[in-house]
Amino acid sequence: MKIAITSTGIELDSQVDPRFGRAAFILIVDSESYDFEVLDNKENVNALKGAGIQAACMINDKKAEVLLTGFCGPNAFKALNAAKIGVANDAGGTVRDAIKSYLEGKLPLSDKPNAEGQW
Repeated sequence: MKIAITSTGIELDSQVDPRFGRAAFILIVDSESYDFEVLDNKENVNALKGAGIQAACMINDKKAEVLLTGFCGPNAFKALNAAKIGVANDAGGTVRDAIKSYLEGKLPLSDKPNAEGQW
């Protein structure tokens, strides 16, 4: 399974970035091999609006099935649901920790956004 995780850096031991649309990086990680691809999200970091929707498109293009992040706003959440990408909010620690928590069932999928738009 491909898992997208918002990150402050480019390694599995980087901290989870709590912002989805404006995260510094998004890592696309294979849950079995832990091989990963880094998506630079710099174009969305300073966007006036639509950062979450654009980030949702990026991870959909990479065929991610799940997003692990701290906070996801309503417009991004709708875009992710439309793309059939599950969202697990309230992720923290390192990217590696977040993946482990998700795979162990300690980080459940959310049924609603947990942030206002344009956070």
